[in-house]
Amino acid sequence: MNLSRTLRRFVLLLPLLALAQIAHAQSLYTGTVPVNSQSDGERSEALKSALAQVVVKLSGGDNAVLAKPGVAQAVAEAGNYVQQYQYTQDVATGADGKPQARLNLVAQFDRNAVDKLVAGLGLGAAPAGGDAKAAQAAADTHTQSFRVWIGGIHSALDYARAVGALSRNELVRSVQAEQARGDGAELRLDVTGPLQRLLDSLGASPLQVDNAKPPVDGVDALLSLRPQ
Repeated sequence: MNLSRTLRRFVLLLPLLALAQIAHAQSLYTGTVPVNSQSDGERSEALKSALAQVVVKLSGGDNAVLAKPGVAQAVAEAGNYVQQYQYTQDVATGADGKPQARLNLVAQFDRNAVDKLVAGLGLGAAPAGGDAKAAQAAADTHTQSFRVWIGGIHSALDYARAVGALSRNELVRSVQAEQARGDGAELRLDVTGPLQRLLDSLGASPLQVDNAKPPVDGVDALLSLRPQ
């Protein structure tokens, strides 16, 4: 594939990539909680549960963080962090096996405020002691940047599939295109935790891992797009 033609296609896809990054960021800072009504009291409790969901996601998916000192107090003040909320309806199966409408509160929280909250609570910070297991668990919640090369990209649709697969992964905070060459592209990923955990999570995705430790300067992993 001609390099200039590939680059032109990637430029056309940049707005789609930006939208994918925005949607992914929104999912990280959004919580959804079933409610029985739109009353003030129930909304207040639902916002707390929604913020708790967000804190867990940003802390690596471990519900145990909710038991840490200061977290419960912060969650109780969810109203200070909410950016917007709305009510949605979906259909769920009731106890009698029949479909019934269910009301949900969907809350979007302020990204900067929540990031400061998580940092202030020390979530993801390495402990001062010598507990190696605790230190490793804390390191697994840090955001790190990696560069991956993805081969098998022969069209704009292939590129969209590759970026979409990464953007939908809960461990990926952002995806940025670095360069395109031949039938491949280099992407920079901001990832929660170590790269190997992300690579292990790609098993059922359109991407496969060709080399987790390639002898290529500046590239942390080689991937390829599975044929449809």
